[in-house]
Amino acid sequence: MTDLGTEPARRMVPDRRTIALLVASFGSLTGFYLLVSVVPLYVSAGGAGDAGAGLSTGVMMAATVLMELAVPAVLRRYGYRTGIAAGLLLLGVPSIALAVSSALPLVLATCVARGAGLGIVVVAGPALMADMVPERRRGEALGLYGVAVGVPAVVALPLGVWLSTNLGYGTVFIAGAAVSLVTLALVPGLPNARGSTGHETGVLGGLRDGGLARPTLIFAATTLAAGIVLTFLPLAVPAGARGTAALALLVQAAAMPIARWLAGRYGDRHGPGRLLVPSVVAAAAGTAGLAWLDNPYALLVGAALFGAGFGAAQNATLTLMFQRTPKQEFGRASALWNFAWDGGMGIGAVGFGLVAGRAGYTTGFVLTAAVLATALIPALIDRRRTS
Repeated sequence: MTDLGTEPARRMVPDRRTIALLVASFGSLTGFYLLVSVVPLYVSAGGAGDAGAGLSTGVMMAATVLMELAVPAVLRRYGYRTGIAAGLLLLGVPSIALAVSSALPLVLATCVARGAGLGIVVVAGPALMADMVPERRRGEALGLYGVAVGVPAVVALPLGVWLSTNLGYGTVFIAGAAVSLVTLALVPGLPNARGSTGHETGVLGGLRDGGLARPTLIFAATTLAAGIVLTFLPLAVPAGARGTAALALLVQAAAMPIARWLAGRYGDRHGPGRLLVPSVVAAAAGTAGLAWLDNPYALLVGAALFGAGFGAAQNATLTLMFQRTPKQEFGRASALWNFAWDGGMGIGAVGFGLVAGRAGYTTGFVLTAAVLATALIPALIDRRRTS
C-alpha cells in the first residue's frame, strides 16, 4: 500500500497487490451473485419445485458456513494465494456442470462446491487485505474491500435473472464460470502469507475473548435483521407495492457499501469503536421504519437508514476484530465475522417466518428493530472498556 504520509485523513492509494485483491474479490462475488437467484429458478423449472429451489440455496449456505470454520486451517497450511485460487476454482468449474443438467442431485453437488468456494474467498479476502495494509489505513482498506464485494450484489443479482430470461440458463452458468476462472489470472499477484502454525482454540473459541465476542454479537444482530429485510420485505408489502419494495432493496444495497467505505475513513481517524452505537441506532431505526409497509417514503427512508447502519457495522466490527487479533490469526477473526454474517441471516429469516405467521409483518418488523436495539448493550460496554 502506498503510504501518503502520517496524516490519516488523506485518501490512501492502493498498490498493485491491493488492486489485484480488490479485483479478484469483485470477480469472485460477481460469479457468485450471477447464479444466486438463477439456480433456484433453474431447479424449479426442472421439476424439483419450490422445495428443490429452497434446498439448493440452503445446501449452498450450509456448505459456506462449514467451510468458513475450516478456512483458517487451510490458510495456515497453504497460504492466502493458494486458498483464494482454490475458492475461485470451486466457484467456477462446478458452474459449468449446471449447464449440462438440471437434475437435483447434480445441482445440489454443484451448490455444495460453490458454497465451499464462497466460504474460502469471503474469509481469505478481508484477512489478506488487513494483513497487507498499515493499521492506520486498515479501516479504509476494508471499506474499499466492502465496495468491491458489495457492488456485485447490486449489479450481478438482477443481471443474472435478466440473462436467464432473455438468453437462457446456460448463458448465465457459463458467464458465472468465466468470471470466476478469468479472475484466477490475478492470483499470482497476491502474497502467499500463511497464518499461525501454533495452537488454536478454533474459530468459535474466539468468542471466549470479550474483545472479539462483543463485535461478533453486534454484527450478528445486524445480519439477523438483514436476513429478515432481504427475505420478507417483498412479501410484506401490499401486492401493488412490489416495485417500491424492489426499489427499497436497491437503496439498501447501494447505501451499504458506501457507508462501509465512509465508516472505514472515519474509523481510521477517530477509531472504529465510536461507530458501534451509531451503526446500531441507524440500523434499528431503519428496520422500525419498514414497519410502515403502506408508506413508500417510510420504506425508502427505512431501507436507506438500515443499509447505512448495516454497512457501518460491517466495517466497524471487522476492523475492531482485526485490531484485537495478532496478524497470524487474522484468518480466524475473519472466519468468526463471516460466521456471524451467515448464521445471523439464516436465524433471522427462519425466526421471522415463525413470528410473522402469527403476529403479522408489521409487528414482526417492530420486534426485529427491538431485538436489534439490544445490540446497544454490548456496543456501550465495548465503548466503555476501550475508551
